[in-house]
Amino acid sequence: MPAIPGLRSPYTIVTRLCYVGRMFDKIRLHARGELPAAYQPSLGKGLDRRVWTFIGLDYPTIRDRVLAGGTDAELEAWLFSGGRDRSDADCHMWNHFISKLGWRDERSDFLRQRIVEDGFTNRGVETFFDLIEVDEGRPIGGPYA
Repeated sequence: MPAIPGLRSPYTIVTRLCYVGRMFDKIRLHARGELPAAYQPSLGKGLDRRVWTFIGLDYPTIRDRVLAGGTDAELEAWLFSGGRDRSDADCHMWNHFISKLGWRDERSDFLRQRIVEDGFTNRGVETFFDLIEVDEGRPIGGPYA
């Protein structure tokens, strides 16, 4: 799938966390009717679920707050104030964990299956972040690649 205007890379860090800005983007795009149909079944699931579980808030609460407005930095601060307050060390570990998901872990088999199904063999995909980048036409990389 080509890059989607307004949907950033999962590697993008808002203030302390990667992927969170992408989740915010998906929520906003969906509300405006601009999120492609292929992305809609995974709203609040998959990597999104990993975020809200890490934070300690449920997805509908996060979705409603994002749609109420605010900057990404304000929203990320709200996540920590309403959920679990995470230290900088926690966030650092989260960024490394989530950016490596699928690499030699319990999700590896599913990732390999997706790589084959999506036709991305021999493209250097080793993580779910890599898969997203390649699928959306960006080079594999980022601060945690």
